[in-house]
Amino acid sequence: MSHGGDTIFGKIIRREIPATIVYETESVLAFRDIAPQAPTHIVVIPKEPIVSLAHSTPEHRGVLGDLMLAVAEIARQEGLEDGGYRVVTNIGRHGGQTVFHLHLHLLGGRDLSWPPG
Repeated sequence: MSHGGDTIFGKIIRREIPATIVYETESVLAFRDIAPQAPTHIVVIPKEPIVSLAHSTPEHRGVLGDLMLAVAEIARQEGLEDGGYRVVTNIGRHGGQTVFHLHLHLLGGRDLSWPPG
């Protein structure tokens, strides 16, 4: 099992820096965003250091499925099912990616506008 690589998320996985962890399995870790953009804003990451969705391969199929199932479970735990929620991943500079470790943002708890940016 990987320990997340050399990013802030790798440091959270290794417990080198604190985070408010809300969900964890062997392959996935989720924590509250430190600069929330909605009443509920949770970051869901694979423990394996995949740079972005664009860097995923067929070998990542299992962990990608784990990420999506984790988001659905966390949304249920957070009470977001009835009102709905958004799941976002930023890819590369133009996509707004700032941490180069694949991560999904789970946003909910208010009306979310479209387009987002």
